[in-house]
Amino acid sequence: MSKNVLKIENATMQFGGVVAVDNLNLEINQGEIVALIGPNGAGKTTAFNVVTGVYQPTNGAVWFNGEKIIENHPQGKMKKLYKGEHAGEYNNTIAPTPDVITKLGMARTFQNIRLWKSQTVFDNVLIAKHCRTTSNVFSAIFRLNRKEEAKQRAEVEELLKVVGLYEERNELATSLPYGKQRRLEIARALAAEPTLLLLDEPAAGMNPQETDELTAFIGEIRDKFNMTIFLIEHHMDLVMHISDRIYVLDFGKQIAEGTPEEIQNNQRVIDAYLGVAEDA
Repeated sequence: MSKNVLKIENATMQFGGVVAVDNLNLEINQGEIVALIGPNGAGKTTAFNVVTGVYQPTNGAVWFNGEKIIENHPQGKMKKLYKGEHAGEYNNTIAPTPDVITKLGMARTFQNIRLWKSQTVFDNVLIAKHCRTTSNVFSAIFRLNRKEEAKQRAEVEELLKVVGLYEERNELATSLPYGKQRRLEIARALAAEPTLLLLDEPAAGMNPQETDELTAFIGEIRDKFNMTIFLIEHHMDLVMHISDRIYVLDFGKQIAEGTPEEIQNNQRVIDAYLGVAEDA
């Protein structure tokens, strides 16, 4: 039986009177590629933001590798279950910050590319290694961390070879073609050494050829890094080709879950994307 990597349990995210995510339940097992799809405004990125600690859920919990890392049950008393350096218990809440969650083993990309524009390809990826650095300010000042730094630089070079960006390592990130900028953002996330990679619309803005290349690239990442991948995407050809399972949101509510074939033939999903004709 595959190990459960991520479990979202009864997660709700409310902004004032707007319920962006409504009682979401979702599970991802080790080695799976699982997609979260739905029309614009369905709550997909909000769900990502809850999982990665950007938002504290109004209610519900998130489990990662068998440990409850996020929880908010405002109506009930809760024990302090998360035992980390930055563990918190505020108003019955477990709410580690995004940097803590990254160290636990999650890394993500964003719908809008967020590269360091004035840095090279190499430095963009090297920066992500910071979360795995063991040296402190003292050792950095007196250059006692040279061995660790050399090791990280070697790891970045190897990673760039694997993802096909080694030849561009000394170029500015923004000088790359759009498709390679997307690839660089994924490489930067991989440099954080995650066990779960979250991709928020990785094919956004890509032409058909770039999308096909990205589809193959995501599959290679899963195989080469033994990676579990959770993605949001609007390109249905990519989703249907690469996903093991798919969850569907509509107006914040989960309306379907299943294999690509099951989702393609689900009438509720078809209605959500195409709309339901009004009675004459």
